[in-house]
Amino acid sequence: MNILHDLEATIQSRKGADPSSSWTAKLLSKGPEKCAEKFGEEAIEAIIEAVKGDRAKLASEGADVLYHFLVMLAAREVSLDEVLNELARRQGLSGVAEKAARPKP
Repeated sequence: MNILHDLEATIQSRKGADPSSSWTAKLLSKGPEKCAEKFGEEAIEAIIEAVKGDRAKLASEGADVLYHFLVMLAAREVSLDEVLNELARRQGLSGVAEKAARPKP
């Protein structure tokens, strides 16, 4: 998982960079909503490749999804460790039980 933490650190380091010199800085400069939109686009592309069954393209799109997910988190000041801690909290719980325990909106 070090690669994800390394990528998170790179994204954080680009927050103040010139948007004309960094794709990450450009995305972040457009705000959290644009970052979320881009994440959604990449997720759809990954879904398409999963349906098509092209393993190499799915792996490539999966990498894009992970990158854009981390950018979206950074745009909202949520750390990867917060996400990992939530996964750890859920570990060992049945998905059905975990969902039932969530507060109702």
